[in-house]
Amino acid sequence: MASTDAYPSPPPIPTKVDPVLLNALRYTISAKEYKTLHQYLITHSPPPIRMRAPQPPRYDAIVRSKDDYNAATVRASLRVFAATLAGLKAWDFFTTYILERGRTPRTKSKTPVLRSPNFRLSLSLSIILLLHRLFHRFFTRLRSNLLTKDAAPFRRRNPRISRTLTSRIAPALGASLAGFALGVYPGDQLRITIAIYVVTRAAEFAYNALEDDGRFKNKPWWWGSWMVMPLATGQLLHAFVFDRDCFPKEYGDFILDHTPNYIQKRPATYPTNLPWPTTTDIVDSLAEMSKLNWPPFVSPILFPDMSTTLPSTLLSIAPITSPAHPSIHSLSCALLHPSDPSCLRTYITYYLNAFPALAKFFALIFSVFALPQYKKFLSTPFSALNNLAKRVLRMTMFVSGAIGTSWGSICLFQYLLPRTFLPTQRWFWGGFLGGLWSFLERKSGRGNFMASARLSIDSLWKVGVKRGWWKGVRNGDVWVFVLGLMLLNTVYEVDPKAVSGGLVRKGLGVLRGEGWVDRAEGESKAGKLDE
Repeated sequence: MASTDAYPSPPPIPTKVDPVLLNALRYTISAKEYKTLHQYLITHSPPPIRMRAPQPPRYDAIVRSKDDYNAATVRASLRVFAATLAGLKAWDFFTTYILERGRTPRTKSKTPVLRSPNFRLSLSLSIILLLHRLFHRFFTRLRSNLLTKDAAPFRRRNPRISRTLTSRIAPALGASLAGFALGVYPGDQLRITIAIYVVTRAAEFAYNALEDDGRFKNKPWWWGSWMVMPLATGQLLHAFVFDRDCFPKEYGDFILDHTPNYIQKRPATYPTNLPWPTTTDIVDSLAEMSKLNWPPFVSPILFPDMSTTLPSTLLSIAPITSPAHPSIHSLSCALLHPSDPSCLRTYITYYLNAFPALAKFFALIFSVFALPQYKKFLSTPFSALNNLAKRVLRMTMFVSGAIGTSWGSICLFQYLLPRTFLPTQRWFWGGFLGGLWSFLERKSGRGNFMASARLSIDSLWKVGVKRGWWKGVRNGDVWVFVLGLMLLNTVYEVDPKAVSGGLVRKGLGVLRGEGWVDRAEGESKAGKLDE
């Protein structure tokens, strides 16, 4: 019977193959990938190319090796380099020629390829993958060899070194040294963001491991990740007012865009030749008021003969405060809600104005994220829509409450506290009160809470360096990244289930050279078989 194989049996391997060509082939493309490439591309190419290209069985015979681990590691790192570089180039093209279409083009100085940020980031990530895989295999083999009977004399002579190298987590810690390759990329905000992200995710997984180990059995019902939100929003609000250069701009723009009542916009009928304080001027004036111990409001309507009713450093807000209601007692209230003397009514009106816009925004965002789950909407539409509506309402109440309470706390503290009591620190406590609204999202908002915590950590570090609380360490972000990678690898080695997210676990499997596998699923299946 004729063979059904698409390819004939492999011909004899050539007696002499150029070693340079052999290594180039092995480290560039695998036999399986070449078979796919040959099937879909080479077979449809011109005859000269088809004749010169080897058949897949012959290619397999040429590149076949007893140990393909190193070659596969190099191939993976080359693919990471190419994919990352192509993605960054595509993103630059998209932002330059699509998002900024119609705007004045920004002049960019030409940078040599070897010094370009895109090239160095791609090179850094590919080297991290390469070294991580090689180090993990090296320390795994070293540990296995040290545990054999032949290595007993070495263990007796060097007990401390032996205990370290034969530890269960030794390969994980040794492989994490590959994180120093992040230093290939120039030190900027992206490198700091990567380091903070890795170390906070590692801390999150470590907490999961401790929780799985029963360390928090008696925790109260309200305990959870939402508790980091008040601290984060308190720090961020304080930095937004006093250290805006250490504050994430996009975060501040979102807050100001959804503050309809407390930030006074320029009236349409206001003369164009007269100045009006900008949003930045208003925030800076609030910071100056807190430094002046929150001065009282002196209405020019009641005292028209006074040459000036404002401190010399706050004259820029005169267009807002001069026509303010005379019954207002605090200058900050005259700036935030000049036409309404009631702080409570302003606070309630804020929700009436901000809530619908935020609800529309989150309804659009969550609807887009729900598209991959369209089958659930088709099978149980009422239940799915109900869950979507609940999620939108909770998130809207959380965000609107956090923003409104942070602004409203200015008036609250003016009413409750003496002017000289914690004049600048009350910004932190106002943000803290606003962050308490995260309790509404305590069951599903962990990702948002941790994202805000990362922004706060970054901002706090910059504020500390700016004010001299601590000194920056050269390449300190690289050290933080390595420590975070060590903790992450250790948690994954000891308790894979503590690493939440199947994609994250599979990504760590690829990083360790184990392939696209989920160790947590494998262990759960093994446990079921044992039962």
